[in-house]
Amino acid sequence: MKPNPCKLFLILAVWLSFPLVLAGCWDRLEIEDRSLILGMAIDLTDQSMVESKLDRVNHSSPNPIPGSKLIRVTTSIAVPGRIPLGPSEGGGGQGKDKPVWVVRVYGHTVDDALNNLQQQIADPTYLIHLRVIVISEEVAREHMEHLNDYFRRNSEVRRRTWLLVSNGEAARFLNVAPPLERVPTLYVLSMLEKSVKLGKFPPDYIGVFWSKLSKHGQDAYLPFVDIRQKENILIGGMALFRNNKMVGTTEPLEIGAYMAVKQINPGGYTPLVNVPGIGPVMTNTTERKSRIQVNMKDGQPHFHIMVHLEQDLEEKYDEDIEITERTIGQIESSVAKETKRVIEALIRKTQAK
Repeated sequence: MKPNPCKLFLILAVWLSFPLVLAGCWDRLEIEDRSLILGMAIDLTDQSMVESKLDRVNHSSPNPIPGSKLIRVTTSIAVPGRIPLGPSEGGGGQGKDKPVWVVRVYGHTVDDALNNLQQQIADPTYLIHLRVIVISEEVAREHMEHLNDYFRRNSEVRRRTWLLVSNGEAARFLNVAPPLERVPTLYVLSMLEKSVKLGKFPPDYIGVFWSKLSKHGQDAYLPFVDIRQKENILIGGMALFRNNKMVGTTEPLEIGAYMAVKQINPGGYTPLVNVPGIGPVMTNTTERKSRIQVNMKDGQPHFHIMVHLEQDLEEKYDEDIEITERTIGQIESSVAKETKRVIEALIRKTQAK
């Protein structure tokens, strides 16, 4: 029987395709051969104080960028095999057991500093797992334009990364080692994510921040954080921005006022209000509703904001006061006045910046 040429050609084509299918990942890069940056802190420092530590990897003398300030970038790099996947005993680890490697470098720009970092580390650095960026208030007020340009151009940076403004040195946040988490960066990330779920802060990721910066008629904001008792991270308010520069901050309670105006749920703040004839009480906000109406008068927009808060009575200072329908009405009236006062104070603060 004479063989079929078409059948022989098909069998030959299948055999020739086997090497292509079974070749495997020829360009693979093992995770152990990557330097994964989990967190980053950016501060400014005086060039004259760190001249001996500055590595001229990307330029030669003289300094191509005028000015006396250098950028100090502190990175938290994951150590393969030491990042806990479940509950841990807490603490930051000691010696060789540390789950992260904290490295500090200097540069004239963020990219310059990260290239200096790569010059000191054998494995290639990646920002794909970067979850938290902390910048000092000085950076936020002077160098945000260059910083935003670099991170927006970098395709590895996720839009759900958190960008924070610190009160004081930003590098401190990469050394916080609370008992609840071995990895400082993951603790900061967990604190922010849970604050969103508890209604303590809006979901203001770096992508949302960039979107607000690009829009006309809107100004951006970021979490303004500080450290208490060396291990506790405080969300001290919102850092307010205008034209790529930080111009001021709010109080913590004003975060709740902003979320009330914008109808961002769930509710999470418990204001302490002094009610005449009843004394101090604390009411917990569980849900926020708002409606904003805009009218044009003499060519200027006028806003009418109506805010409705669902609240639970958490505590009253005077135990002898009986909770009746009349006292509940008094509490509602006093809380409404205090809420209006805080919201109007926040609006005036943002208008003055």
